[in-house]
Amino acid sequence: MSSFWKKVGIGAVVGITFGVLAAFTFAGVTRTINRFFPDNAKTSARIETDKDDEEDRSGSESKAKEDTKESGGEKKTVETTLTKAVDETPAGSGSGDMSVTELVKNNLPAVVSITNTSATQLRDMWGNGIREYENVSRGSGIIIGQTDEELLIATNNHVVNGASSITVGFVDSEIYDASIKGQDSDLDLAVIGVKVSDVKSSTLDEIKVAVIGDSDDLQVGEQVVAIGNAIGYGQSVTTGIVSALDRDVPDDDEEIGYIQTDAAINPGNSGGALFNMKGELVGINAAKIMSTYVEGMGYAIPMNAANETIENLMNRKSRDKVDEDKAGYLGITGVSVDAQTSTMYGIPEGIYLQEVTEDGPADKAGIHKGDIIKKFDGVSVTSIAELRNKLDYYEAGEEVDLVISRQEDGEYKEKTVTVTLATREDSGVDSIDEKGSPNGEKENSNGSEESNRNNEEEIQDYYNSLPDELKEFFFGFGR
Repeated sequence: MSSFWKKVGIGAVVGITFGVLAAFTFAGVTRTINRFFPDNAKTSARIETDKDDEEDRSGSESKAKEDTKESGGEKKTVETTLTKAVDETPAGSGSGDMSVTELVKNNLPAVVSITNTSATQLRDMWGNGIREYENVSRGSGIIIGQTDEELLIATNNHVVNGASSITVGFVDSEIYDASIKGQDSDLDLAVIGVKVSDVKSSTLDEIKVAVIGDSDDLQVGEQVVAIGNAIGYGQSVTTGIVSALDRDVPDDDEEIGYIQTDAAINPGNSGGALFNMKGELVGINAAKIMSTYVEGMGYAIPMNAANETIENLMNRKSRDKVDEDKAGYLGITGVSVDAQTSTMYGIPEGIYLQEVTEDGPADKAGIHKGDIIKKFDGVSVTSIAELRNKLDYYEAGEEVDLVISRQEDGEYKEKTVTVTLATREDSGVDSIDEKGSPNGEKENSNGSEESNRNNEEEIQDYYNSLPDELKEFFFGFGR
């Protein structure tokens, strides 16, 4: 019996001894690791504490940045950017592709319908005067960003150009007012904004921001899906393939390199979305060829060609149309220089100034007769009508940068001038000019070429005044 207890005692002593030695050994090893590898010796409690500290620091830094931004201290301009796809899987490989049903369910909330209400001025049939008509046209758009203040929507410039008012319809059928943030006629792109404060929380829960894909990865024969407000009847879906890439389009002077598709693109689809089968936005639908002998030829602006312009436009100030008595004027008389005229006479495209009103805003800024206006507030202008439209959104008293080309030593050189816009009276404009221009920036109408252009503008106005259902029967570029 004593032998048994003796063995138990020896076992207990051995166990205790082993435990004590193990504890001392562990402590020694830990001390050594802490000494030589302090960064790797954190306990789980220390790690959790460090994570909390990092979150606190991150929050403090974010708040500091916001405080700096609000206080007007040293800061960088915070700009909204497009949401780009991060999936590196090659487009068209089939991997990760959705069904059309899945794609539409995921992306319909990112597409909107747009209604443009504008005032169209036409001469009556006897030529006795100008009459004003309300013109309503419809198109599509894509939600490409959201800030604390606005929902940002990309569309075609021709969808919103000349608008007196713009409304946007979302996926839940709610309709809200929108303002133009920026327009670019060269690429036929525009961005409009809807105030978040005006939008119901239920609408915000329904919508989404489109994910931008890489249009350079598209392959001929790859399936695509178009979503848009076809014929103004509401959002509809068509599907097809990429018929061709890097296409030129009839009657379009810009070398954009359009995506050609046989997915049905109808009037009202302009500004709508073209998706690849991953659900990524790869194009903005812009036009179709309409004729009795043409079928299935639609065109979209590739996103890689549009991204930079859209990001520039989406970070501009939102603007509403200004009342005529508050609108800004330049005090110029000019003529449009299109691509054909530019090539023929060797002068830059833009607006050639035939007259600058003495002591008017342009004259005070140092702009001369013979200068060519190329950009207005950072955006290209190619016609006097386009400039008139832009001035509708600027008030007298605002400062605007103009890029002009001036002939010096036998060649045209660009320079930037800042103009302070003035009222109609201060700009030397006494009344609405004979064409009924609401801005008073006159375009010379001498010669048969200018007369023909005026007739074409009247025909275009008549075309724009037609119901959308009838426009599809016109042959042309679909603009």
